[in-house]
Amino acid sequence: MRAVVYTESGDSSVLELVEREPAEPGPGEVRVRIVRAGVNPTDWKFRAGGMGELAFPEIVPGQDGAGVVDAVGPEVTDLAVGDRVWTMLAQHQRPGGTAQEQVVIPADRVTVLPDAASYDLGASLGVPAVTAHRALTTSEDGPDRLAPGALSGMTVLVAGGAGAVGNAAIQLARWAGATVVSTVSSDEKGRLATAAGAHHVVNYRDGDAAAAIRDLAPDGVDLVVEVAPAQNLRLDVGVIKPRGTIAIYANNGGDEVTLSVRETFSTNARFQWVLLYTVGQEALRRAAEDITAAVADGGFGVGEEHGLPLHHHPLERTAEAHAAVEDGAIGKVLIDVGDH
Repeated sequence: MRAVVYTESGDSSVLELVEREPAEPGPGEVRVRIVRAGVNPTDWKFRAGGMGELAFPEIVPGQDGAGVVDAVGPEVTDLAVGDRVWTMLAQHQRPGGTAQEQVVIPADRVTVLPDAASYDLGASLGVPAVTAHRALTTSEDGPDRLAPGALSGMTVLVAGGAGAVGNAAIQLARWAGATVVSTVSSDEKGRLATAAGAHHVVNYRDGDAAAAIRDLAPDGVDLVVEVAPAQNLRLDVGVIKPRGTIAIYANNGGDEVTLSVRETFSTNARFQWVLLYTVGQEALRRAAEDITAAVADGGFGVGEEHGLPLHHHPLERTAEAHAAVEDGAIGKVLIDVGDH
């Protein structure tokens, strides 16, 4: 089988296409024939050495993918050969990710893909959708599961609604019944956030964003899904409702945050830090079930019409896919690994 590997940290040029024998699944594992793989910022950050030393001598990148189960190990009872599936955290604490034709994955990181869902959609879930689910389900006065009506009566502010996690947060929040406001930096990104389902879009480069959000939500927002706390936390504190939650999943605005203690105290708000790798198995299970339900219900999609343009690269050009994500491509970057 073909696989993309790297054996040292560096830029995308360290990625190499090789031939490898497919591994056999062990107890609690399945092997998936990958049709489509998703590329996330964590993929290039791991490859570039941003997460420390390489954990294995040779690594196949890729947490997310979609394909067909082609082998099942002992002790696996809820998946079968031929099942169409999507994956999460395929490379977490393992050397083999989804940028290869066949990958062995723990069964609890593999979820059956609804019949009507494309492999493009399946490969676009994983990191973005599970992160968004976590951000939407940790507030004091909100639900710990998502379903139609779960967020009814709540207002959710999604920072960076044109990004992959932002897009997923908008779609899931809208499906669960929230009123969704999204901040963006351009009219183009505003159109994408609206396509994803945002009821209101605020361009933070045009005037007073806090005032604009307060006009839309006079009592404040219940929940913020935040991508750039260093830049946005003062805005978030200014619009959060008492006992609201600011869920922070990235540091796009910088690594340091300054807070006014007095100003922040008055909000009675909580700050929820979201890192997918340590949220725990139960949170991952709930997310997989709820996201799959949203997909089956037609509440989650990909493509321009859903605010998430798709960019395809063949497996042998995985380096270009990594570079596109690193350069800030708008939409979802996918690797075409195998045939349907």
